[in-house]
Amino acid sequence: MSARAPIGDGECVMLRGLATISFFADDLDAARRWYAELLGIDAYYSYPPGQPPAYVEFRIGDYQHELGIIDRRFAPGAGDGQAREPGGAVAFWHVDDVSAALERLQDLGAVVYEPLVQREDGFVTASVVDPFGNVLGVMYNPHYLDVLGEPRARTDAEGGTA
Repeated sequence: MSARAPIGDGECVMLRGLATISFFADDLDAARRWYAELLGIDAYYSYPPGQPPAYVEFRIGDYQHELGIIDRRFAPGAGDGQAREPGGAVAFWHVDDVSAALERLQDLGAVVYEPLVQREDGFVTASVVDPFGNVLGVMYNPHYLDVLGEPRARTDAEGGTA
């Protein structure tokens, strides 16, 4: 059941689903290549058409969520002279094996931001900073599998599936 909230003269469903996660990169071409290698697919969208891109987008996962990468020149606060540190909200993407995902991310040059943590009820999380300064979270989430109607994997102490 969806939560409904009053908006204007009617009601609408709030937070219906993840639409786009936006990351930023100083070198958009390098970021596009890095994520293409990580994901095993190239970006399906590039803007503006026929010019060096300012934005690229990947569709990934079971629900084809969008991961957009934007030239850092267009980031909020860009050009104000303030150095930015990774942080803020962390979006966690479900993976079947957190340990293996974390290893793959590190092999591709990401740096651990939050190490693998076994949490209650079978949840496992970790996050990295990609080579472009964005925080990328990975998580084993048994509720995600419930939504998909897939059986839950038993996770071992290292965050992998057994």
